[in-house]
Amino acid sequence: MTTASLARRPRFGFGLIGPRRGRHEVAYEHFDELALPVGDDGVVIGSDEHGAPAVLGLGRPAPFDVVLVGGAWTAQVIALRAVATGARVAVETGRRQLWTALAQSANGGQQAITLYDVGRVPPQGPSVHSPVLVVRDCGVRPPRGRVGVAPWQSVLTLIPYLSPVAPRLMAHADLVGVQRVSPDEARQIGRAMNLPAADVEALPSLADGVTLWCTRTSRSYVATQPTEPETGLLGAARRME
Repeated sequence: MTTASLARRPRFGFGLIGPRRGRHEVAYEHFDELALPVGDDGVVIGSDEHGAPAVLGLGRPAPFDVVLVGGAWTAQVIALRAVATGARVAVETGRRQLWTALAQSANGGQQAITLYDVGRVPPQGPSVHSPVLVVRDCGVRPPRGRVGVAPWQSVLTLIPYLSPVAPRLMAHADLVGVQRVSPDEARQIGRAMNLPAADVEALPSLADGVTLWCTRTSRSYVATQPTEPETGLLGAARRME
């Protein structure tokens, strides 16, 4: 078989040879112009220091553990917005009365938010099509949960202020959120999370609805502004109940 006949043979499995056009290329120095304000899919929990949407990626194929040293109001906003993205929310709480109205409003005939007593959360069966957020509102000394982090199942542990178990929780967390705390608590958190002195000094004066989300290598201040329906259901942003 000649070279010419080989060139005329169809290229099975590779599709048709389309028209030749110039490539769409971007110079390296223009890469930043392509950046989006949202890094990945998730729950928009507020705006960062630059006014860009701050996204918390709760629906992940890998386990994700979050600790929030703050108020129930912020945890409830996150729960509502997680439901809006298609997640199921299991709330483990010793303050059922605090979560009942939220669950009734969010469910609308479906069990989007389910409340459980402390230590009574059953397996949730998370999957890529049905991700789960477990919110643990179990006081300053939350016991070890029966249901933990798993693929497509994130856990958010809420503690209102620091306690002897807080360092352990923060040490094992993938992400820590800190709202307004006392100066002494700020210093403890600063040591645990390797925060700069400026952030340690800022923590005792944070406004209601503002959270410092941090790891040991990065941090971002996020202001959570409720929507009108959220305000009607939960009220204005507040640090404590």
